[in-house]
Amino acid sequence: MLDDTDRRLLRHLLADPSLATAALADLAGVTTATCWRRIERLRASGVIRAEQVLIDWRALGYAVEVSLRFTLDKTNPRAFDEFLDAAREVPEVIAIETFLGRVDVRLNVIARDMAHYQEVYRRKILVLPHISDIEALMLIATIKESEGLPL
Repeated sequence: MLDDTDRRLLRHLLADPSLATAALADLAGVTTATCWRRIERLRASGVIRAEQVLIDWRALGYAVEVSLRFTLDKTNPRAFDEFLDAAREVPEVIAIETFLGRVDVRLNVIARDMAHYQEVYRRKILVLPHISDIEALMLIATIKESEGLPL
């Protein structure tokens, strides 16, 4: 399992994934070789799955983000699979999540403006298969967004 050194390394990596191994080692209080071995072990064990680039969609001109919550018509046993396969094909869908409960699936959709969102909604979202109900939540502000864990 993880020890205090692993947790320090992960905390610093989460805070700044671009840290070089030597800088990360210095911050965590270990040698560069120890840091490298531990990071490799954390990757091999699946604790560190990937290093990602986070894109600011607004900086690229996408001013609208909407979270759409779907209830699916589950009378078809392939409803989930067919809905998810079709949703993956919509370029403006940036996240797909499934749930247990009243809501089955949530899609996060981005658009340049409201006119673009309306076009995406009418031409790409409403035609997705097996929709029983949709609820839309428009993002106003992101107050906290963190990949960090209380390590």
